[in-house]
Amino acid sequence: MNRSIRKVAVIVGLMFLALLVNLSVSYFLRTDALLNSPYNRRVQQEQFGQARGPIMAGNIAAAATTPSGDPRIPNIRVYANGPMYAPVTGYYSFIYGRSRLEQDYNAELTGTSAAQSIERVIDVIAGRQPEGAIVQTTIHPRVQQAAWDAMQGRSGGVVVIDYTTGAILAYVSTPSYDPALLSGLDYDAVEANWEALLADPDSPLSDRAGGEVYPPGSTFKLVTTAAALEAGWAADTMVDSPDRLPLPGSDHVLTNYNDLSCGGERITILKALKESCNTAYANIGMALGETALRRQAEAFGFNTVVESDIWSARSRFPSGLDPATLAMSSIGQYEVAASPLQMAMVVAAIANDGVLMEPYLVSEVRNPDLSVLSIHAKRVLKQSVTTQTARVLQEMMIANVADADGGATLLRVDGVTAGGKTGTAQSDPARPPYYWFAGFAVESHIAVAVVVERTAPGDPASASRTAGQVFKAVVEALR
Repeated sequence: MNRSIRKVAVIVGLMFLALLVNLSVSYFLRTDALLNSPYNRRVQQEQFGQARGPIMAGNIAAAATTPSGDPRIPNIRVYANGPMYAPVTGYYSFIYGRSRLEQDYNAELTGTSAAQSIERVIDVIAGRQPEGAIVQTTIHPRVQQAAWDAMQGRSGGVVVIDYTTGAILAYVSTPSYDPALLSGLDYDAVEANWEALLADPDSPLSDRAGGEVYPPGSTFKLVTTAAALEAGWAADTMVDSPDRLPLPGSDHVLTNYNDLSCGGERITILKALKESCNTAYANIGMALGETALRRQAEAFGFNTVVESDIWSARSRFPSGLDPATLAMSSIGQYEVAASPLQMAMVVAAIANDGVLMEPYLVSEVRNPDLSVLSIHAKRVLKQSVTTQTARVLQEMMIANVADADGGATLLRVDGVTAGGKTGTAQSDPARPPYYWFAGFAVESHIAVAVVVERTAPGDPASASRTAGQVFKAVVEALR
């Protein structure tokens, strides 16, 4: 009997030990995650109304805390230029929790991160409420404003990256929403605002800059060109460019934009880029093969998610292609899909001599006394193409803007060396095309990608005159 009791005692003791180990591990390793989980309602109730730290764009507090006038909840979250910065800050709501930087940096903003433990102890000793840290973004207010203003009346997204560092200078999605609609203390009104946002057919809560993907159309020809150059082709390599190209194994006949000729049955790759010649690029893609195209797309970031402090949908380059679908994929159609963030990364790598930097949104986090909690260290993601390929492609893109026969001459800016590529992508015969522009400006070392998924009334039907003009406005804001 004593032996049986001892066995039971040992088993019970081991169970208690396992429980203690689990509690200890949970305390030391999971505390921050549990405290800052949007599903932890008790902590959220305790934190709501605290002196939450600001989210800064330059010297502008895009999100800040102000007295509410209600002694039960002394502080409330307010947003400067709320709709313009909403895709960056996100919202902070008692009912609906947090999103974007309000969620990702919740621990720092509330002063509860592990790095702020000393400050918390000092606050407790001094009898003060903990103060949140200052989250400084990389957003350049003038660039953000220029992109926002240029997109008004249109639906789409804009991403501007400093291609030498990866810092995101503008991140715009339109139409947008005001986070203040969800941060108020009139909870009935907040619920009504939320339901209205969800029911809005324009989907203002969608992130069209990085969270949505679209057929990239002819901007993807930059990827196809890079693959060709990496395979040993040159800008003056001649390619077949018929007016009409029957696709192998298909009854589909590929034509060029508006059924136009590309200026000859055989043209150089440079001419094909300037003319945005569909048939030429379809032939290039079929000659290179699926493996080479996918390898190049993935070298720019396709089929992966950016793992930094931004939010990205996975851009796609399909697999299992037959010759016809490979031809269509080579011109950014079929199942190829990309976000403006992804296309900005493509251009950034090209402009940065082939080196793709990790895109990021927060440059540093500081305590209220301005002591530094963390600073972002720029990081190389990969060498997307060789330096030689990148420089040839830079010259081709610059020629597309600067030369009289280029396809983007409307986007010249005096005193600025700019290169780029327009794109017009069909997604559904029943809806208008998406308009794209992806380009760079040398003097301000920026890479820009713009998609316009729905134009404003009276807009001219042209990628250069819609998406391209947003690029031009951004470039001019940094002159």
